[in-house]
Amino acid sequence: MDSNGQTMDDLTHDAFLCGKLHLWQPRRGYRAATDPVLLAAACPATAGQSVLDLGCGVGAAALCLGARVPGLRLSGLEVQEPYAALARRNGVENGISFEVHQGNLLDMPRALRVDFDHVIANPPYYPAHGTRSPDIGRATALQIADTPLADWVQAATRRLAPLGWLTLICGADGLPEVLAAMGQKMGSTAVLPLTPREGRPALRILLRARKTGRGAFRLLAPFVIHQGPAHDGDRESYTPRAGEILRNGASLSEEFR
Repeated sequence: MDSNGQTMDDLTHDAFLCGKLHLWQPRRGYRAATDPVLLAAACPATAGQSVLDLGCGVGAAALCLGARVPGLRLSGLEVQEPYAALARRNGVENGISFEVHQGNLLDMPRALRVDFDHVIANPPYYPAHGTRSPDIGRATALQIADTPLADWVQAATRRLAPLGWLTLICGADGLPEVLAAMGQKMGSTAVLPLTPREGRPALRILLRARKTGRGAFRLLAPFVIHQGPAHDGDRESYTPRAGEILRNGASLSEEFR
């Protein structure tokens, strides 16, 4: 049993990026899947820069980014201490320096009240009035309760240095709120729709925006995740490009050009 009362039976040890990364996660509750991997792939950070992961969970996005780009100064904020503890453990066991703080983005720990080159975020995306998960950790991680998307965007904006980049993944229906919350402080915005299959509506979006950026808004061509019209048996069906991202840890820089 660890200091948060979790036993080994409560956790799973899961491979990401074809085994380049192994992450401890709760067996029940919120579990990282493709979203944090896509978020990491979309962040344009380079060696020596600082990155803050808001709502970092067990550290999947930050550590996937750190696995692709060595030499980053990675920090994380997580409201639930058991997840924060796992994020710290995952950083240590994967040999990636990752400073994780427990706290709320509306009252951020003093150590994080500095300027970052990049802020990444995977905010909760289910509305508060929806059916709440019986697992408290999963419910807190997935549902928009007391912290709407606008608060995530504004917290990220405050933590960015001038010309710093926000990279965010959220439900497609949250895009209007995100754009409204950015106001005049963020610009050079690019939105990449994520569609599960060719011809399907985009259910999620990836967004990049730059603090004090002045570039024009761009809506990019959709990124298709799976091949074929429908799921075909118990096998992986990623498109070749999605496989490069989700399995091999490639960057999404081509899609954001």
